[in-house]
Amino acid sequence: MPDQFRALRLHKTEAGQEARFEDLTPDDLMDGDVTVRVEYSTMNFKDGLALTGRSPVVRVWPLIPGIDFAGVVESSSHAGFHPGDRVILNGWGVGEAHHGGYSQVARVKGDWLVKAPEGLSSAQAMAIGTAGYTAMLCVLALERLGVGPDKGEVLVTGAAGGVGSVAIALLSKLGYRVVASSRRAGAEGDYLKGLGAAEVIDAAGLQGPARPLAKERWAGAVDSVGSHTLANVLSQMRYGGTVAACGLAQGMDLPGSVAPFILRGVTLAGIDSVMRPAPDRVEAWSRLARDLDLSKLEAMTVSAGLSDLPRLGAEILDGKVRGRVVVDVNN
Repeated sequence: MPDQFRALRLHKTEAGQEARFEDLTPDDLMDGDVTVRVEYSTMNFKDGLALTGRSPVVRVWPLIPGIDFAGVVESSSHAGFHPGDRVILNGWGVGEAHHGGYSQVARVKGDWLVKAPEGLSSAQAMAIGTAGYTAMLCVLALERLGVGPDKGEVLVTGAAGGVGSVAIALLSKLGYRVVASSRRAGAEGDYLKGLGAAEVIDAAGLQGPARPLAKERWAGAVDSVGSHTLANVLSQMRYGGTVAACGLAQGMDLPGSVAPFILRGVTLAGIDSVMRPAPDRVEAWSRLARDLDLSKLEAMTVSAGLSDLPRLGAEILDGKVRGRVVVDVNN
């Protein structure tokens, strides 16, 4: 392990918070039984909230943000991991209450780690990141609740974002007819169809107050937006349909009706990626390695360095980040 390493650390100030690039030592890290040489991290919506302070994501100060990372084990006292193992971390409060991935070195609990599946490099794992891993959890929920490709159309909201982009690529490869909803439908249409969307619709049609029940259309949906959008999606579900809800970009409220649940038998499946048990994580990453078209992953990915993070944090909250961002923490 190096005596010094570079990291982005957030500090509490009288004006709010400040992001500083710092040279740290292993003594600056928190407790954990596995030390990882971080190769790549990524930018998620929650990372943007942490970096900008627009929402009280950070609970410990000072803190290295970054809710996920991929790298190689340097040292370990955990029975499940050994030096040289390639590992992935998503969630578990890392980047919120425990130092995260925007650093060249991380020390965490081994129980939080997953071994990287064969066939995925560290850069590809972070091109997927928490957003893509969450998208896979949504797809698994639809499958388990009986929404197969033969049941009808599946809607993906927030389609140009990280969760939406990966969800489209996964669902289309699995044989679903995917409809993408985006605030930038005109500008992003070619991009979304390139990922596998059969149709792109303007998200404005889902953002106003919802009727208790609207015309049935969707057999399933992956929603990362919440609020009025989720209420509208629920009102348009076909009988027995399922919505996998994983985000709140529009808001935490759900201004809708119970009518879809009690009159159409609709299921609202909540998707938590932060505290997900290890078996679910292993299954999700295994399926990603098998079912995600890596050429589509490359098409939705841009690269960045550690110094780009403050700018990207603001841009992702403003809807200016398309697809996925891979952050090379050593650049």
